[in-house]
Amino acid sequence: MSSRNPWQQRVDTYVAERRRAGFKLSIAAKQLAAFARFTQQLHHRGPLTLELASAWALASRSGARLTAARRIEVLRGFARYCQQWDPATQVPPRSLFGPAHRRLTPHIYTDSEIEVLLTAAARLPPPGGLRAASFTTFLGLIAATGLRISEAAGLLRSDVDLERGILLVRHAKFGKTRWVPVHPTTVRALKRYARRRDRECPGTTQEAFFIRSNGRAFLPEHARHAFQQLRQALGWRPRGGHAAPRIQDLRHRFVCRRLLRWYHDGQDIDRHILALSTYIGHVKVTDTYWYITATPELMAMAARRSEHSSGGVQ
Repeated sequence: MSSRNPWQQRVDTYVAERRRAGFKLSIAAKQLAAFARFTQQLHHRGPLTLELASAWALASRSGARLTAARRIEVLRGFARYCQQWDPATQVPPRSLFGPAHRRLTPHIYTDSEIEVLLTAAARLPPPGGLRAASFTTFLGLIAATGLRISEAAGLLRSDVDLERGILLVRHAKFGKTRWVPVHPTTVRALKRYARRRDRECPGTTQEAFFIRSNGRAFLPEHARHAFQQLRQALGWRPRGGHAAPRIQDLRHRFVCRRLLRWYHDGQDIDRHILALSTYIGHVKVTDTYWYITATPELMAMAARRSEHSSGGVQ
Protein backbone atom coordinates (compact mmCIF):
# COMPACT_ATOMS: atom_id res chain seq x y z
CA MET A 1 0.00 0.00 0.00
CA SER A 2 1.23 3.47 -0.81
CA SER A 3 1.46 5.92 2.06
CA ARG A 4 0.79 8.68 -0.43
CA ASN A 5 -2.76 7.54 -1.05
CA PRO A 6 -4.70 7.09 2.19
CA TRP A 7 -7.88 6.28 0.24
CA GLN A 8 -6.23 3.20 -1.27
CA GLN A 9 -5.24 2.13 2.24
CA ARG A 10 -8.87 2.42 3.35
CA VAL A 11 -10.06 0.51 0.29
CA ASP A 12 -7.54 -2.28 0.87
CA THR A 13 -8.54 -2.59 4.52
CA TYR A 14 -12.25 -2.62 3.66
CA VAL A 15 -11.87 -5.21 0.90
CA ALA A 16 -9.70 -7.44 3.13
CA GLU A 17 -12.26 -7.28 5.92
CA ARG A 18 -15.17 -8.11 3.61
CA ARG A 19 -13.28 -11.02 2.07
CA ARG A 20 -12.58 -12.44 5.50
CA ALA A 21 -16.34 -12.38 5.98
CA GLY A 22 -16.76 -14.53 2.85
CA PHE A 23 -17.43 -11.92 0.15
CA LYS A 24 -15.41 -12.14 -3.11
CA LEU A 25 -15.76 -8.48 -4.15
CA SER A 26 -13.88 -9.12 -7.39
CA ILE A 27 -15.58 -6.35 -9.39
CA ALA A 28 -16.18 -4.08 -6.39
CA ALA A 29 -12.49 -4.18 -5.44
CA LYS A 30 -11.49 -2.93 -8.89
CA GLN A 31 -14.14 -0.21 -8.80
CA LEU A 32 -13.07 0.98 -5.37
CA ALA A 33 -9.43 1.01 -6.45
CA ALA A 34 -10.53 3.25 -9.34
CA PHE A 35 -12.29 5.48 -6.82
CA ALA A 36 -9.10 5.71 -4.76
CA ARG A 37 -7.13 6.77 -7.85
CA PHE A 38 -9.81 9.32 -8.65
CA THR A 39 -9.52 10.93 -5.20
CA GLN A 40 -5.75 11.01 -5.56
CA GLN A 41 -5.99 12.78 -8.91
CA LEU A 42 -8.27 15.39 -7.32
CA HIS A 43 -5.94 15.70 -4.30
CA HIS A 44 -9.05 15.25 -2.19
CA ARG A 45 -8.66 15.65 1.54
CA GLY A 46 -11.37 15.15 4.07
CA PRO A 47 -14.32 12.77 4.27
CA LEU A 48 -16.21 10.99 1.54
CA THR A 49 -18.96 13.41 0.51
CA LEU A 50 -21.95 13.26 -1.81
CA GLU A 51 -20.17 15.69 -4.10
CA LEU A 52 -17.11 13.43 -4.34
CA ALA A 53 -19.24 10.31 -4.81
CA SER A 54 -21.29 11.96 -7.58
CA ALA A 55 -18.20 13.24 -9.38
CA TRP A 56 -16.65 9.78 -9.47
CA ALA A 57 -19.92 8.07 -10.42
CA LEU A 58 -20.30 10.33 -13.47
CA ALA A 59 -16.64 10.14 -14.51
CA SER A 60 -16.95 6.85 -16.44
CA ARG A 61 -16.12 6.76 -20.13
CA SER A 62 -19.73 6.25 -21.12
CA GLY A 63 -21.14 8.79 -18.68
CA ALA A 64 -24.30 6.67 -18.57
CA ARG A 65 -26.61 7.02 -15.58
CA LEU A 66 -26.80 3.23 -15.25
CA THR A 67 -23.02 3.08 -14.84
CA ALA A 68 -23.21 5.93 -12.32
CA ALA A 69 -25.93 4.09 -10.39
CA ARG A 70 -23.82 0.94 -10.23
CA ARG A 71 -20.81 2.89 -9.03
CA ILE A 72 -22.91 4.43 -6.28
CA GLU A 73 -24.08 0.97 -5.23
CA VAL A 74 -20.46 -0.16 -4.86
CA LEU A 75 -19.54 3.00 -2.99
CA ARG A 76 -22.37 2.77 -0.44
CA GLY A 77 -20.90 -0.18 1.45
CA PHE A 78 -17.47 1.41 1.53
CA ALA A 79 -18.99 4.70 2.74
CA ARG A 80 -20.76 2.94 5.62
CA TYR A 81 -17.45 1.37 6.56
CA CYS A 82 -15.69 4.76 6.50
CA GLN A 83 -18.45 6.26 8.60
CA GLN A 84 -17.31 4.15 11.55
CA TRP A 85 -14.05 6.10 11.70
CA ASP A 86 -15.15 9.42 10.26
CA PRO A 87 -18.69 10.50 11.26
CA ALA A 88 -18.56 13.26 8.64
CA THR A 89 -18.70 10.62 5.88
CA GLN A 90 -21.82 10.89 3.75
CA VAL A 91 -23.39 7.67 2.47
CA PRO A 92 -24.81 8.36 -1.01
CA PRO A 93 -28.48 7.39 -1.32
CA ARG A 94 -29.23 4.35 -3.47
CA SER A 95 -31.60 6.41 -5.64
CA LEU A 96 -29.04 9.10 -6.46
CA PHE A 97 -28.81 8.07 -10.13
CA GLY A 98 -31.73 5.67 -10.29
CA PRO A 99 -31.83 1.86 -10.13
CA ALA A 100 -28.48 0.10 -10.49
CA HIS A 101 -29.88 -3.07 -12.00
CA ARG A 102 -31.98 -1.94 -14.93
CA ARG A 103 -31.99 -4.51 -17.69
CA LEU A 104 -31.11 -2.98 -21.03
CA THR A 105 -32.59 -4.39 -24.22
CA PRO A 106 -30.01 -6.72 -25.83
CA HIS A 107 -28.93 -6.72 -29.45
CA ILE A 108 -30.67 -9.76 -30.95
CA TYR A 109 -28.56 -10.94 -33.87
CA THR A 110 -30.23 -11.86 -37.13
CA ASP A 111 -29.32 -15.05 -38.98
CA SER A 112 -27.41 -13.01 -41.57
CA GLU A 113 -25.44 -11.23 -38.83
CA ILE A 114 -24.45 -14.57 -37.31
CA GLU A 115 -23.29 -15.80 -40.72
CA VAL A 116 -21.28 -12.62 -41.34
CA LEU A 117 -19.77 -12.76 -37.84
CA LEU A 118 -18.61 -16.37 -38.14
CA THR A 119 -17.22 -15.75 -41.62
CA ALA A 120 -15.24 -12.75 -40.36
CA ALA A 121 -14.02 -14.72 -37.32
CA ALA A 122 -12.70 -17.48 -39.58
CA ARG A 123 -10.50 -14.88 -41.32
CA LEU A 124 -8.81 -13.57 -38.19
CA PRO A 125 -5.02 -13.35 -38.44
CA PRO A 126 -2.77 -15.17 -38.71
CA PRO A 127 -4.34 -16.63 -41.86
CA GLY A 128 -5.22 -20.28 -41.36
CA GLY A 129 -4.14 -20.17 -37.73
CA LEU A 130 -5.72 -21.90 -34.75
CA ARG A 131 -6.80 -18.54 -33.29
CA ALA A 132 -9.46 -18.13 -35.99
CA ALA A 133 -10.68 -21.70 -35.58
CA SER A 134 -10.87 -21.36 -31.80
CA PHE A 135 -12.78 -18.10 -31.90
CA THR A 136 -15.19 -19.22 -34.62
CA THR A 137 -16.05 -22.40 -32.71
CA PHE A 138 -16.23 -20.46 -29.45
CA LEU A 139 -18.80 -18.03 -30.89
CA GLY A 140 -20.75 -20.82 -32.53
CA LEU A 141 -20.97 -22.73 -29.25
CA ILE A 142 -22.36 -19.72 -27.39
CA ALA A 143 -24.88 -19.05 -30.16
CA ALA A 144 -25.99 -22.71 -30.18
CA THR A 145 -26.22 -23.25 -26.41
CA GLY A 146 -26.56 -19.85 -24.73
CA LEU A 147 -23.47 -20.43 -22.58
CA ARG A 148 -21.95 -17.44 -20.83
CA ILE A 149 -18.56 -16.25 -22.12
CA SER A 150 -16.80 -17.42 -18.95
CA GLU A 151 -18.55 -20.80 -19.11
CA ALA A 152 -17.44 -21.49 -22.69
CA ALA A 153 -13.88 -20.34 -22.00
CA GLY A 154 -13.76 -22.35 -18.78
CA LEU A 155 -14.55 -25.69 -20.42
CA LEU A 156 -11.90 -28.34 -19.90
CA ARG A 157 -11.34 -31.18 -22.35
CA SER A 158 -12.72 -33.60 -19.77
CA ASP A 159 -15.90 -31.46 -19.55
CA VAL A 160 -16.72 -31.94 -23.24
CA ASP A 161 -18.18 -35.40 -23.89
CA LEU A 162 -18.40 -35.54 -27.67
CA GLU A 163 -19.64 -39.14 -27.68
CA ARG A 164 -22.73 -38.41 -25.58
CA GLY A 165 -23.07 -34.82 -26.82
CA ILE A 166 -23.04 -33.18 -23.41
CA LEU A 167 -21.04 -30.48 -21.64
CA LEU A 168 -20.23 -30.19 -17.95
CA VAL A 169 -20.29 -26.52 -16.96
CA ARG A 170 -18.42 -26.16 -13.68
CA HIS A 171 -18.51 -23.32 -11.19
CA ALA A 172 -20.82 -21.13 -13.21
CA LYS A 173 -22.52 -18.03 -11.85
CA PHE A 174 -23.20 -18.31 -8.10
CA GLY A 175 -21.01 -21.43 -8.01
CA LYS A 176 -23.54 -23.64 -9.81
CA THR A 177 -22.59 -26.68 -11.89
CA ARG A 178 -24.84 -28.14 -14.61
CA TRP A 179 -24.96 -30.52 -17.55
CA VAL A 180 -25.71 -28.99 -20.96
CA PRO A 181 -26.81 -31.30 -23.81
CA VAL A 182 -25.86 -30.00 -27.27
CA HIS A 183 -27.34 -30.52 -30.73
CA PRO A 184 -25.66 -33.07 -33.07
CA THR A 185 -24.64 -30.28 -35.47
CA THR A 186 -22.86 -28.54 -32.60
CA VAL A 187 -21.17 -31.81 -31.63
CA ARG A 188 -19.86 -32.17 -35.19
CA ALA A 189 -18.44 -28.62 -35.12
CA LEU A 190 -16.75 -29.30 -31.76
CA LYS A 191 -15.28 -32.55 -33.09
CA ARG A 192 -13.84 -30.77 -36.14
CA TYR A 193 -12.27 -28.16 -33.91
CA ALA A 194 -10.87 -30.73 -31.45
CA ARG A 195 -9.23 -32.69 -34.29
CA ARG A 196 -7.60 -29.55 -35.67
CA ARG A 197 -6.54 -28.35 -32.21
CA ASP A 198 -4.86 -31.66 -31.44
CA ARG A 199 -3.23 -31.78 -34.85
CA GLU A 200 -1.75 -28.27 -34.59
CA CYS A 201 -0.80 -28.39 -30.89
CA PRO A 202 -0.01 -32.07 -30.29
CA GLY A 203 2.41 -31.53 -27.42
CA THR A 204 0.40 -29.15 -25.27
CA THR A 205 -0.47 -30.14 -21.71
CA GLN A 206 -3.18 -27.48 -21.54
CA GLU A 207 -6.43 -28.87 -20.11
CA ALA A 208 -8.61 -26.10 -21.59
CA PHE A 209 -10.84 -27.17 -24.47
CA PHE A 210 -10.33 -23.90 -26.37
CA ILE A 211 -6.69 -22.92 -26.85
CA ARG A 212 -4.63 -20.44 -28.85
CA SER A 213 -1.88 -21.14 -31.39
CA ASN A 214 0.72 -21.06 -28.61
CA GLY A 215 -1.03 -23.91 -26.81
CA ARG A 216 -2.30 -21.73 -23.98
CA ALA A 217 -5.91 -21.36 -22.88
CA PHE A 218 -8.28 -19.16 -24.87
CA LEU A 219 -9.56 -16.76 -22.19
CA PRO A 220 -12.58 -14.42 -22.05
CA GLU A 221 -10.35 -11.37 -22.55
CA HIS A 222 -8.99 -12.90 -25.77
CA ALA A 223 -12.55 -13.42 -26.99
CA ARG A 224 -13.60 -9.86 -26.16
CA HIS A 225 -10.54 -8.38 -27.83
CA ALA A 226 -11.09 -10.37 -31.02
CA PHE A 227 -14.79 -9.54 -31.03
CA GLN A 228 -14.09 -5.82 -30.68
CA GLN A 229 -11.83 -6.00 -33.73
CA LEU A 230 -14.52 -7.75 -35.75
CA ARG A 231 -17.30 -5.45 -34.59
CA GLN A 232 -15.34 -2.36 -35.63
CA ALA A 233 -14.43 -3.89 -38.97
CA LEU A 234 -18.06 -4.82 -39.65
CA GLY A 235 -19.30 -1.37 -38.63
CA TRP A 236 -22.20 -2.73 -36.63
CA ARG A 237 -24.58 -0.43 -34.78
CA PRO A 238 -26.59 -1.61 -31.76
CA ARG A 239 -30.31 -2.22 -31.93
CA GLY A 240 -30.61 -2.62 -28.15
CA GLY A 241 -29.93 -0.46 -25.15
CA HIS A 242 -26.17 -1.07 -24.95
CA ALA A 243 -23.51 1.07 -26.61
CA ALA A 244 -22.55 -1.71 -29.03
CA PRO A 245 -23.37 -5.35 -29.87
CA ARG A 246 -21.64 -7.76 -27.49
CA ILE A 247 -20.64 -11.43 -27.44
CA GLN A 248 -23.13 -12.10 -24.64
CA ASP A 249 -25.91 -10.95 -26.95
CA LEU A 250 -25.47 -14.34 -28.64
CA ARG A 251 -26.74 -15.85 -25.38
CA HIS A 252 -29.70 -13.48 -25.39
CA ARG A 253 -30.46 -14.44 -28.98
CA PHE A 254 -30.47 -18.12 -28.05
CA VAL A 255 -33.08 -17.59 -25.31
CA CYS A 256 -35.27 -15.29 -27.39
CA ARG A 257 -35.29 -17.65 -30.38
CA ARG A 258 -36.28 -20.58 -28.18
CA LEU A 259 -39.17 -18.61 -26.67
CA LEU A 260 -40.28 -17.44 -30.11
CA ARG A 261 -40.30 -21.02 -31.39
CA TRP A 262 -42.44 -22.13 -28.46
CA TYR A 263 -44.89 -19.29 -29.11
CA HIS A 264 -45.04 -20.14 -32.82
CA ASP A 265 -45.64 -23.81 -31.99
CA GLY A 266 -48.38 -22.94 -29.51
CA GLN A 267 -46.41 -24.43 -26.60
CA ASP A 268 -47.21 -23.69 -22.96
CA ILE A 269 -44.43 -21.24 -22.03
CA ASP A 270 -45.02 -21.58 -18.29
CA ARG A 271 -44.64 -25.33 -18.58
CA HIS A 272 -41.32 -25.23 -20.48
CA ILE A 273 -39.58 -22.15 -19.16
CA LEU A 274 -38.20 -23.83 -16.03
CA ALA A 275 -36.31 -26.30 -18.22
CA LEU A 276 -34.91 -23.40 -20.27
CA SER A 277 -33.95 -21.54 -17.09
CA THR A 278 -32.06 -24.60 -15.83
CA TYR A 279 -30.39 -25.17 -19.22
CA ILE A 280 -28.92 -21.65 -19.41
CA GLY A 281 -27.96 -21.56 -15.72
CA HIS A 282 -30.37 -19.03 -14.28
CA VAL A 283 -30.77 -19.20 -10.50
CA LYS A 284 -34.22 -17.59 -10.62
CA VAL A 285 -36.82 -18.42 -13.26
CA THR A 286 -37.91 -14.77 -13.15
CA ASP A 287 -34.62 -13.92 -14.89
CA THR A 288 -35.73 -16.12 -17.78
CA TYR A 289 -39.24 -14.67 -17.88
CA TRP A 290 -37.64 -11.24 -18.39
CA TYR A 291 -36.72 -12.25 -21.94
CA ILE A 292 -40.38 -12.16 -22.93
CA THR A 293 -40.05 -8.37 -22.70
CA ALA A 294 -36.68 -8.29 -24.49
CA THR A 295 -37.97 -7.84 -28.05
CA PRO A 296 -41.11 -6.26 -29.55
CA GLU A 297 -41.92 -9.53 -31.35
CA LEU A 298 -41.88 -11.55 -28.13
CA MET A 299 -43.94 -8.93 -26.29
CA ALA A 300 -46.51 -8.88 -29.09
CA MET A 301 -46.81 -12.66 -29.14
CA ALA A 302 -47.12 -12.80 -25.35
CA ALA A 303 -49.85 -10.13 -25.50
CA ARG A 304 -51.77 -12.04 -28.19
CA ARG A 305 -51.46 -15.27 -26.21
CA SER A 306 -52.72 -13.51 -23.07
CA GLU A 307 -55.63 -11.92 -24.95
CA HIS A 308 -56.58 -15.28 -26.49
CA SER A 309 -56.45 -17.10 -23.14
CA SER A 310 -58.67 -14.48 -21.53
CA GLY A 311 -61.19 -14.64 -24.35
CA GLY A 312 -60.42 -11.07 -25.40
CA VAL A 313 -61.99 -9.66 -22.23
CA GLN A 314 -60.66 -6.20 -21.39
